[in-house]
Amino acid sequence: MRRLVVAIARPILLAPPLAAAGYLYATLVGVVWGAVLSTGRIRRVDGLFVFTGMPPWSFSRGGSCIGGVYLTDTNASPTVLEHEAIHRLQWKKYGLTFPLAYFLAGRDPLKNRFEIEAGLEKGGYR
Repeated sequence: MRRLVVAIARPILLAPPLAAAGYLYATLVGVVWGAVLSTGRIRRVDGLFVFTGMPPWSFSRGGSCIGGVYLTDTNASPTVLEHEAIHRLQWKKYGLTFPLAYFLAGRDPLKNRFEIEAGLEKGGYR
């Protein structure tokens, strides 16, 4: 029964219009979060909004990608932004199901398929 529910739900949840709406919503949340808390430079790099000067409690690890927004304190080198650009594309593909899929992929970045796809070295994991 569970497989049937997943088989039915997956195409609906990943349908391009629904994924796009989720991506845009997540991006809006990220922009608001960043605009309220950022004390650093705000810029756009290859379609990714980059908010620096974020307080350490407002993101995880070295930074967090929410939709098309990257939130960090100072971790915004060109290679890290290349890594985060892949996460942006993952958000576009999966929409609001991305956080759940990422969580289910595991906390260890060396085994998390989304971190591997984004590039472990570029993300600073190796």
